[in-house]
Formats: sequence, C-alpha cells, structure tokens
Amino acid sequence: MTMDVIMQYFARYGGIAIFVIVLLEYLNLPGFPAGVIMPLAGMWAAKGNIRFIPALIITVAAGLLGSLILYFLGYKGGELFLQKYLDKFPRQRKAIEDKLEWVRQKGSVGIFISKLIPMIRTLVSIPAGISKMNLVQYTVSSTLGIFVWNLFFVGAGYYLGDAVLKLLA
Repeated sequence: MTMDVIMQYFARYGGIAIFVIVLLEYLNLPGFPAGVIMPLAGMWAAKGNIRFIPALIITVAAGLLGSLILYFLGYKGGELFLQKYLDKFPRQRKAIEDKLEWVRQKGSVGIFISKLIPMIRTLVSIPAGISKMNLVQYTVSSTLGIFVWNLFFVGAGYYLGDAVLKLLA
C-alpha cells in the first residue's frame, strides 16, 4: 500500500480508515508499517482534515484493540496458537521465545518498554497472553506504551508534515 493510497483512504473514509489501517498494523499484518501510517495520520490532521487529539486517540484505540486481540489469542489459544503462528512465521520464533521469558520477568514494565521497540511492540502481546499476564496490568502498560509510540509518530507527521513525506519517499 502506497502513501498516496493511504491518504486517499483517509480522505474518503476519515477516522474510520485511520482506525482500520492502524488496527491492521498492530495485528502485525505485513504491509502496514507504523513509520508510514502514523506520520500520515499526523499530516492529515495538520492539513485540517481531523484534529490532532482525535487522530491520536483513534490511533491509540486501534493499537490497543489490535494488541488486545493478539493478547486474547495468546491467552485462549496458548501453545496451539503459538505453534501455528511459528509454523507460518518461523523467523519470529526466537523473538517470541525471548519475549515470553522477558514478560515473565519484567511484567508491566516489560510490556511498556516492548511497545516502544519496532517489531517487538506488536509481537509482545502474544507472549503476554500465553503467560496469562493480568489483563488490567497488560492493558494499562500497553496503552501507555502505545500512546508514547503513536504520539511520537503522529506528532512527527503533524509538525514536520511534508518533510516526513520526503524522507519516506
């Protein structure tokens, strides 16, 4: 998906498009990089198509929903889901195994920090669910991490605008 196509979706469907595309990115689906989507949402806000705070809230809500979906898949599907996922994406085995151990050791602080690390930030939800992390602690630490991550990228798009587009092109 190109930046022009994403902006067309934003223009046509507004906040719903932002929500859906960010949700798909947080579900760790290929083709939806946060480093492109979030700044574009910020740029769209800077152009007056949506206000900054609603754009940020939409991206955080979508990120949290995506994270909770992966958490519950890990929680309910546990080892079966993990095995099927790793069969499909074997290169992620080490990252997930490392995250399982890290989540057990670091808890909420680990989730918060993980939400700030590319690639790991979406994957950490599965091990958190598999390890049966407390849902309230998971939700709070995820929300805070997602907020910081999205604030940085949406804010960059909002304040740097076209300069970000030139860097991404």
